[in-house]
This record gives sequence, structure tokens and C-alpha cells, in this order.
Amino acid sequence: MAITSTGIGSGIDVGGIVSQLVAAEGQPARNRLDRREAQTQATISALGGLKGALSEFQSALGALKDLDAFQARKATSGDSSIFTATADETASAGSYQIEVERLAEGQKLRSGDFANADTVVGTGTLTLDVGGNSFDVTVDSSNNTLAGIRDAINASADNTGVTATTVNVDDGAGGTVSRLVLTADEVGTANTVTVSAADSDGNNIDAAGLSQLASGNLTELQAAQDALIRIDGQAVTRSSNSISDAIDGVTLSLKESDVGSTHSLDVALNTGAVKSKVESFVKAYNGLVETTNQLSSYDPETGRAGALQGDAALRGISTQIRREMSDTVDGINGVFDNLATIGVETQRDGTLTLDSARLDEAMAADFDAIGQMFASDDGYATRLDALVDNYVGFNGILDSRTQSLNNRIDDIGDQREDLSRRLSSLESRLLAEFNAMDQLVGQLNSTGSYLSQQLSNLPFNNLAGGNQK
Repeated sequence: MAITSTGIGSGIDVGGIVSQLVAAEGQPARNRLDRREAQTQATISALGGLKGALSEFQSALGALKDLDAFQARKATSGDSSIFTATADETASAGSYQIEVERLAEGQKLRSGDFANADTVVGTGTLTLDVGGNSFDVTVDSSNNTLAGIRDAINASADNTGVTATTVNVDDGAGGTVSRLVLTADEVGTANTVTVSAADSDGNNIDAAGLSQLASGNLTELQAAQDALIRIDGQAVTRSSNSISDAIDGVTLSLKESDVGSTHSLDVALNTGAVKSKVESFVKAYNGLVETTNQLSSYDPETGRAGALQGDAALRGISTQIRREMSDTVDGINGVFDNLATIGVETQRDGTLTLDSARLDEAMAADFDAIGQMFASDDGYATRLDALVDNYVGFNGILDSRTQSLNNRIDDIGDQREDLSRRLSSLESRLLAEFNAMDQLVGQLNSTGSYLSQQLSNLPFNNLAGGNQK
């Protein structure tokens, strides 16, 4: 009902009274819905914080699930300017003396002298062989210059490992000449380059036409050679400066030759890397515990509770993680099958502490067991990652819980709309009732005024007034 003006008949502030009555009627419901929404939003936010902490913990676990990373070895060169070294998990600890007598080198050939790079050489077919793998280059009138042949070699889709360049050098008489230089892409005698020509002039071996670029007419600037090193005096020859098959699990990268001098190579267990991984596990777990403790806390002095104090999901994940942490790891032969045996212990507040000295002792006694403890199929990182994934994975427990709470927020919105409709209906009804009352009071006031006027005009009142005169 549309009321444009109220209280005219009675003089009462009908609009104000109705507004206050409607507000009084709706306020308890609004307060209840506000409290429910605030609590629900706080829970959603807290679950987001829990999920974030669990996700960070899971990320840390991902780096601990690689068993090879726990079995890392460290190779140290006595002189990194002569050679460097790396070692994988198969390398055995030990020390070696390395002498680098020579480095592997790639072959380099040059042609005879030409006036310039645009000089026509000839036509036909060049066959270039690199270590037994050959490819053909067709030379015709479109590419029969020194520069054209260079480009054709480099652009060949079948190129088996040779690069062509042109160089301009002094001719010894005050001028310059151009030469074609062929360089093997790979070092070692296994990558020797040879060139043969099918010359259009009919002679494939003379010093004219395309046969000028055949091997018989090329000068060797640098011979292909294999690397030669000595390991504890034992000769090792390889066609590469990267040698990975001489010492098991060790790759040597040769940098410079140093004939007559030996340099140490030490291969050791990489205890520093393993300790860093255990420390990262402790740090990640403590970060998770601090978050869960904060979310589940209660301060009796202030009466303030954490957003998830008493929450079943938080209690469940915390209990399950603690249980997994306290269990031993199956499949380990020896005493190092739980965290306490390597110096990782639980404190009163639930966080972990690491005794570095005990971890060092454990690594010295059974280095590989540390990796098994974390990264094996039954290891802590593997088990905990699967457990956490149930909570933070796609459609996991926390996602389902959050979706349920979001649905509750939507329901609260629907209840607000219902309340608004009820209050609007109440306002219309009250306005109608007060308006009817206002009209009745107006009519009564009008009737009273009329009666008063009529009574004042009665003859008796006039006579009484005359007698008094």
C-alpha cells in the first residue's frame, strides 16, 4: 500500500512509529544472520590459510620424494682450470690423481687461395664425409662461388657435422685472398672430415674447377685428435673432452692440458646436501604446525579462540600427520628407520627440532638409509604427500568443506531476501492499520469539533448569556 502522508488526522508521527516497529522486528534476525555470515566467512578464510600452509608443506615434500637426490655425491677437482667433475648417485667415494696430457680437438681444413669470396669455383657435386656419415651438396650456376658453396654446405638439411666459413687473409704481396675453411662440429678422430668432388669438367682430382675443394687440394690447419688423460697413471683416450665412462658415476670435463702434472679428484658423499634436505623438512613441518596451532588456539584470559578451534577437519589432519610422523619406515635394514634415530625429535608444542650431531653420526653410519627414510615408497615424504593431497588436492576435503560453507553464505543471502520481503509486508500492514486509525481519529476529532460548535450555539447558552447582562 502506498501512503504518501500519515498522521494528518491524529498528529501522530505514524511513519516514524512504523519504521521503528519494523526495525525492532527485523533487527534480531539481521543480527543473527550477520553473526552466522561473519562466522562462516571467518571459517572460510581460516580454511584457506590451512590449505595454503598444507600446500607449502606439500611443495617441500615434493623435493624430498626424489631418492636419487638423497644419494648425491660430490666430486671436487684439485684445479678447476684443468678439469671439473660431477658425480651421480652411483659413484663410489674415493680419491684419484688426474693428468690431462691433451684435449680432444676437431679437424680444420682450408682451401687454396681465391681472389675473393665471389670468385667462381666450378660446378658439380661435393660429397662431405664426417666420421663415416656423408652428405652431398649440389653446386650449379646459382651457387658456384666460394661464398655460394659455403652457404650451400651450411644450409644442407643432411649436413652430418661440418661448418663452412670464408676468411680473408694476407697473400704475402700486400693484398688479400679468400679461402674456404671447413671445421668439424665435434672433436676427436671419430669426426674426421673428408671431401670428394664430382666435377663437371670431368676431372675430379685436379686443381681446377670444383675439384679444387676435394681433400687432395685442401690443407689441414688442425688435425683431429682424441683427448688423453691418465687416471692414477693409467691412460684413458676418448674422442670427447667430456669423459663419463672412465670412473663409474663420474663425469670429467676437460678444460686445459697440463702435461706432467697431476691434480686430485675427490669423490665423497654429499652430506651437506642431505642435511639441507632434512633441515628443509623440519622447517616446512614447523611452519605447518605453527599455522595449525594458531588456528586451533584458545586464550582463557581473553576468551578469544582461533578460527578453527575445535574444527573436525583441522583436528583430523593434525592427528593423521602426527601419527605418520611417529611411525617407522618399512624396508630399511638397520636402526635408522624413524626420525628420532637421525636426531629429529618432537617438542612439547608439536614442532620438530634437529640434532645436527646425531644426523652427522647417522649419515656416517648409513648414508643411504636417510634417503630411504624420506623418499622410499614407505618414506615420510611419500606417505605425507599422499595424506596431504587428500585435503588440498582437486575436490579434496578442504575444497568440499569450503564449497559447503560458500553454499551456506548463499543460503544466508536467501534468508536476508526472505526477511526483507517479510518486513516489507509488515511495514505495509502496519501503515495500513495506522492509517486507518489516523483516519478514524481524524473523523472523531472532526465530529468533536462539530459537536462543540453546535453546543455553543444552543439557545440556552444564549439566554444564559442574556441573563447575566
